[in-house]
Amino acid sequence: MGLLTEGRPLSWPETKALADHVRRHGIEQFINHYHRLKDRSGDTLKWGDEIEYILVKFDERQKKAQVALKAQSLLDILNEKEETNPHACKALWRPEFGAYMIEGTPGKPFEGFLTHFTMLEANMRHRREEVTDLLERDECILSMTNFPRLGCEDFTYPVYKPQPNNPNSVTMSKYYPDEASFSGHPRFKTAAKNVRMRRGEKVAIKVKVFKDKFTKYPVEGSPINEPDVVLLDATGLGMGCGCLQVTFQAANMQEGRLLYDQLATMCPIMLALTAAAPIYRGYLTETDCRWQIISSSVDCRTPEDKSFIPKSRCDSISSYLSGEGEKYNDIPLPYHQRDYEHLRQGGVDHLMAQHIAHLFVRDTICLLSEKVYQNDKEDTDHFENIQSTNWQTMRFKPPPPNSSIGWRVEFRPCDVQISDFENAAVVCFIILLTRVILAYDLNLLLPISRVDENMKTAQKRDACRQGKFYFRRNIFNTSGSMESNGCGNDNGCETMNGYHTEAGRDEEEEYELMTIGDIINGKSNTCPGLIPLIFSYLETMDVDSNTYGTIEKYLTYLQKRASGEILTGAQWIREQVLKHPEYKHDSIVSDRINYDLLKRIQELQNGKFAEQILRSG
Repeated sequence: MGLLTEGRPLSWPETKALADHVRRHGIEQFINHYHRLKDRSGDTLKWGDEIEYILVKFDERQKKAQVALKAQSLLDILNEKEETNPHACKALWRPEFGAYMIEGTPGKPFEGFLTHFTMLEANMRHRREEVTDLLERDECILSMTNFPRLGCEDFTYPVYKPQPNNPNSVTMSKYYPDEASFSGHPRFKTAAKNVRMRRGEKVAIKVKVFKDKFTKYPVEGSPINEPDVVLLDATGLGMGCGCLQVTFQAANMQEGRLLYDQLATMCPIMLALTAAAPIYRGYLTETDCRWQIISSSVDCRTPEDKSFIPKSRCDSISSYLSGEGEKYNDIPLPYHQRDYEHLRQGGVDHLMAQHIAHLFVRDTICLLSEKVYQNDKEDTDHFENIQSTNWQTMRFKPPPPNSSIGWRVEFRPCDVQISDFENAAVVCFIILLTRVILAYDLNLLLPISRVDENMKTAQKRDACRQGKFYFRRNIFNTSGSMESNGCGNDNGCETMNGYHTEAGRDEEEEYELMTIGDIINGKSNTCPGLIPLIFSYLETMDVDSNTYGTIEKYLTYLQKRASGEILTGAQWIREQVLKHPEYKHDSIVSDRINYDLLKRIQELQNGKFAEQILRSG
């Protein structure tokens, strides 16, 4: 979930009073850090993934599955290995929002050798086995985006009840007890409470129910005049979803900015391709993935804020960072002019300055007493406080202080996949795509407004097979170089809401609506297809047969998913529910249906050729 620093969390009134202090000093910290590291160059490719798992307990007698609230006890054991002998760890473990969630990463980054793709799936399998060895016989670890009955009665083990009328409750939720949030670090519950306090009311996550023959209206708990809405009223019902993230190191800041921009247009494509979450609070819904749910769950804006800030702090990016992308920045980019001027006067270029100022339009939602006063020349905690609580589809990450780590880019939209094979395939594709973008000088850029439209399309039911997405007709760059070395126009913005409106008819003719299959596999006379380009790139490399075979298996699998021959996780989960003998065509996923579904997923994850189970038909 981001920065985890030990200390005592301040109350919301104390935190609110220090919001400008954090903003001012966070920006100063970035300026100092930026100048120390902006010319750093020559770093080699390193990369890794993050998988957020859920812990599940099965009651075989009652045929019931619940989330197991034992993340803290597991992490105590798992982290002992890291503390004792960190260099020998094959996996590193961190807490996540839910007390039933843990995040696993490789023990050390993979590097720019193609052979490392043959190690990835084995490492993911090791992570699962390492946790499984610590579980009881009736428990398991699942790489599943959302526990289907999260928010239903008695969904936790041990059972805890929500306290919607208790003023001391973190979320005052009708569906999500405080005990379901991780209590081993103050950040999680503090952030959840402060989101509610800042907005002045509980979060309201609204998901349209899947309309089946016998669906009853109004849906239980639906808002007034919205009878077809499944309402989720707690941060944990969004942040309690799992995801798959990929982080890689760039050679330098300019390369990182270029790849940040190019991959931003891929976020909705990969969200649709990895969609794996069609069930919320025990209802089949009209969405296939988690993004809008998690976005709404941390939306701390007041009604007044929304007139100025159009997006949640968890949303798609709002501006590009490279000079090549500048002309496609066509949506309002809110920021405080004083913050932008602070950055510009500090020697930060226009595009980076507006990006950082935009991040800092948000208030801090968790501040520790020990971290209020810092040395801005050396510390970066105030900067990271805001950076790490802007949960956007992409994250541009400066090197940590006093570290050998370079400039990094984090790709964040993907739902976590059911099997290690699928997760490895997605990671392999993303990393290889970055190499192809650089090797072939690809241009995937679209106006940000079109990327936002694609994000909306990506979240619809069956978007991978049925959706149409804006994508460039010609993805081969003709400009030959980046403008201003990636720094963009040096003219200051005239207003806090200033944005470019240059995209006219010529730009509109650069792109058209395509299917996921067109984009991934190719479309005659228009798009060569991203995976065929990767195969073309591999032909220029010295690849041994074992490595090529592994990569080919991953890419071919994704090609078949893009074409509809293989189902997404969301499509497969829907099929399991709709075909279940106890399903009453009322959109409800009962305890028994949930139990059988999760048992099936457990079998799939444990199978040697698990990917075959998701084949269509």
